[in-house]
Amino acid sequence: MPQTRIRNAALRSKVMSADDAAALIAPGTTVGMSGFTAAGYPKLVPPALASRIEAAHDAGDPFTIKVWTGASTGPELDGALAKAKGIDFRLPYNSDPTAREQINRGEMEYFDLHLSEVAPMAWQGFLGPLDTALIEVTAIHEDGTLVPSTSVGNNQTWLDLADQVIVEVNSWQNERLEGMHDIYANPALPPRRVPIPLVRTDERIGQPTFHCDPAKVVAVVESERPDRNHAFKAPDDCSRTIAGHILEFLAHEVKLGRLPPSLLPLQSGVGNIANAVLGGLIHCPFDNLTAFTEVLQDGMLDLIDSGKLLTVSTTALTLGADYMDRFSRDIETYRDRIILRPQEITNHPELIRRLGCIAMNGMIEADIYGNVNSTHIMGSRIQNGIGGSGDFARNAYISIFMSPSVAKGGAISTIVPQVSHVDHIDQDVQVLVTEHGLADLRGHSPKQRARLVIEKCAHPDYRPMLEDYFERAQKGAFGNHSPSLLGEALSWHQRFIETGSMKV
Repeated sequence: MPQTRIRNAALRSKVMSADDAAALIAPGTTVGMSGFTAAGYPKLVPPALASRIEAAHDAGDPFTIKVWTGASTGPELDGALAKAKGIDFRLPYNSDPTAREQINRGEMEYFDLHLSEVAPMAWQGFLGPLDTALIEVTAIHEDGTLVPSTSVGNNQTWLDLADQVIVEVNSWQNERLEGMHDIYANPALPPRRVPIPLVRTDERIGQPTFHCDPAKVVAVVESERPDRNHAFKAPDDCSRTIAGHILEFLAHEVKLGRLPPSLLPLQSGVGNIANAVLGGLIHCPFDNLTAFTEVLQDGMLDLIDSGKLLTVSTTALTLGADYMDRFSRDIETYRDRIILRPQEITNHPELIRRLGCIAMNGMIEADIYGNVNSTHIMGSRIQNGIGGSGDFARNAYISIFMSPSVAKGGAISTIVPQVSHVDHIDQDVQVLVTEHGLADLRGHSPKQRARLVIEKCAHPDYRPMLEDYFERAQKGAFGNHSPSLLGEALSWHQRFIETGSMKV
C-alpha cells in the first residue's frame, strides 16, 4: 500500500496484521463496525476474528461478541462471524442468510430498530458501553483524521464512544473519495439538542473527515479488498409495471399542483423495483431532480448521467461492480453531485419532514386498511429488518410502499385481510402499489381504504376472497371502524403456507 494512504507517523507505527489486530478484541465485548449495505465495511479483521473464535470453540472455550453496524454488511463481516457462531447480539439490520437463520432459531439476539435512532440511542447509553470501533477508511491524514470510504453510517459515533479503535485502510477505495463526505455529528441530548442547519439537499454543514483521538487507535491494518455489493437484476415486466404506476401518479400530482415539476427530494429503498422506478424517471418529463436518501444505487447513477438528477445526499454507495467501476472512473464528474453523510443525518426525521421527501420503499405484505409489514414472515420470522423505511414513511411528504401482488409463484397474496406483523401503521402509509394498480389512500377512512386496496392492488385471483372477507367483517366485527375478524384474518397466512396453493 502506498505510504500516502497512512500519513500520520504515529499511526503508521501501529500497522499490523489482521490476526494481530483481531487478538486485541476480547471475548464478550461490543464492537462497533463500519458498513452500510455491503459498502465500506472492514474486510480483513472480521474474518481473522472469526478464525480465532472457531479455534476457541474447538478448544471448548466459547467466544462471542456483540456487533453494532450502520446496517447490513458483507460476507467477510456478518457472514464470517455468523458461520463461526461468534455473534451473540446484533443491531440494527441484517441481511446475511446465516445470521438470519441463527436469529430465527433463537441462537442470536437481534435488536431491529429505526436506523436514525441507532446513534442517539448509543449516546443515551441504552445500548451499553462500546469497547472497540473497527472502521474501514480510505486514508489517514497527517493530523490523524480519517478519510471515510464508500459508506459513513454510524462511524463517527463509534469512533467517539469506543474505548479503542482499529482502523482498516483500504487501498481499493478510490483516493478521490476524499472531499465527498460531510460529517456532521450532533450528539447533544435533550435539553441541549439544537436544530440541524440543513435546508437543501446540496448543502454541506460538517467536515470532510472523521475525527478520532490518535491515542485510542491500537491497530492499523492495510487492506485492498473490494466492496461486495451485488448488481441489480434487469427490471422484469412486473417491476416496470409497478414503476409505471408510480411515475404516472407523480405526473398527476404535478398536474394538480401538489408537486413542483422537479418533484421533491427522492428517497428510494434498496431493491429491483425501486431501481426500476429510478430508471423510469430518465424517460419522464421531470428535470432538476434531487435525492435525500440512505443509499445511492445503480439507478441513481444512471439518473445523474442522464442529467436529470442534480444532487444526491446519502450515507452509502450501494453500487454493483460495473456501476462502481463507472463511479471510480468518472468520480470527478460525480464529486459535486454526491454527498455522503452520517445515517443519523440522512435518516433524520427533522430533515425528512423539512425537505418534503417522496419515500418509495418495498414491503413483504400490506393489509386492506394500509398497514404494512416490512420485516416478518408469518409474524415471527425476521427477514432483514425495518432499516430506514420507518424513518422516511412517517415523515415523508408522500409515503409509497410497493410490491408484486403475489409471492411464491402466486401461492401467497401480498395483500391480506390483516398483516401478521405491523411495521408501518395505516396512518403512515399513503400510497400502495402493485403491478395491478396504485391505491392513493390519503384522506380516506379505513373502509374506504379497504375498497381501494382490494380494487387497485390485489391480484384478481385473490380479489373475490378479500371482498368476501371484508363484507363478512363489516357484519361480524366487534366494531365497524376498521372491521376485522381477528382469528380468520391471521389464519389467512397459515392456510396458504400449508396448502401452497391459492385454492383452499
